[in-house]
Amino acid sequence: MKPFVYDFSLEEWQQWMKDNGEQAFRGGQVFDWLYVKRVSSFEEMSNLSKALREKLAAQFEFVTLREIDRYQSKDGTVKFLFELQDKNAIETVIMKHNYGNSVCVTTQVGCRIGCTFCASTLGGLKRDLRPGEIVAQIVKAQQLLDATEERVSSIVVMGIGEPFENYESTMKFLRLMTHEKGLNIGQRHITVSTSGIVPAIYKFTEEDTQINLAISIHAPNDTLRSKLMPVNRRYPLADLLDACRHYAEKTGRRLTFEYALMGGVNDKAEHAEELASVLKTIPLSHVNLIPVNFVQERNYVRTTRDDIFNFQRILERNKINATIRREQGGDIAAACGQLRAKHMESSQR
Repeated sequence: MKPFVYDFSLEEWQQWMKDNGEQAFRGGQVFDWLYVKRVSSFEEMSNLSKALREKLAAQFEFVTLREIDRYQSKDGTVKFLFELQDKNAIETVIMKHNYGNSVCVTTQVGCRIGCTFCASTLGGLKRDLRPGEIVAQIVKAQQLLDATEERVSSIVVMGIGEPFENYESTMKFLRLMTHEKGLNIGQRHITVSTSGIVPAIYKFTEEDTQINLAISIHAPNDTLRSKLMPVNRRYPLADLLDACRHYAEKTGRRLTFEYALMGGVNDKAEHAEELASVLKTIPLSHVNLIPVNFVQERNYVRTTRDDIFNFQRILERNKINATIRREQGGDIAAACGQLRAKHMESSQR
């Protein structure tokens, strides 16, 4: 398969130009057309010669995503279902906040982590996304926002898949997103979420980045976490917490722990007390409480409103900062994997 236009960094574009008998600055022009002007074809790159545009079109794939469906919630959330060139489907979500527009991107086609409450893992893992396929999701979102002169202000790498199992593509995507001559999104406005791939957390700690890290924890002990998240059998809670402690001490950055509340499963007062005890050893811990989304193929029910606030109160009483995630896109099945699961079911029929 040809490389995608969004697979290349600025330096790689410059090198490609030199390797193909062109001046290096042409690579900078291509980069500008892709990320600043956000064109959709080589033909639109009017300051390149016709011969160079033809050469680029022959050697690179431009269209990486085809929009299958787009859903807009009454709260402003927009969810895309995109088709890749191999006919697999992925999801991307734009969320409207009072501080700007956040985009949630996907890093894999499907997921092998197997969390029992998540739709993303239905059907298992098909393949990793290439860097350009992740980048293209942001470009598509920004092109939509261009119509109202808005911009992508933050990114969450929390869509379908485990980003740290597609580590190199995820890191290249992050470098492209923060490049000052590209979309130039501030590192502190990007969050990567992992289910707890311990070796990758240590590796990420050494990246010398200001990008935020979030840990999907969802249970305060090994027994319950292993039931909800099979990855815990591979990387037990003690090993995960050691990696988190190392990250916090080495970087001095706050860690967010995501905790999906499931009625009668992990949302009792004793769970909150145990979670607080576990996280007290991690400097600057912050818990993001997430009322679980209903997934037709799963059996979990929502935690009651009173229990959600009680859980938060117990954490804060124990000096653990905790917030409750604002629900968005409930009327368009905005939970990760829901639209893709419906699309897969429809395709199979």
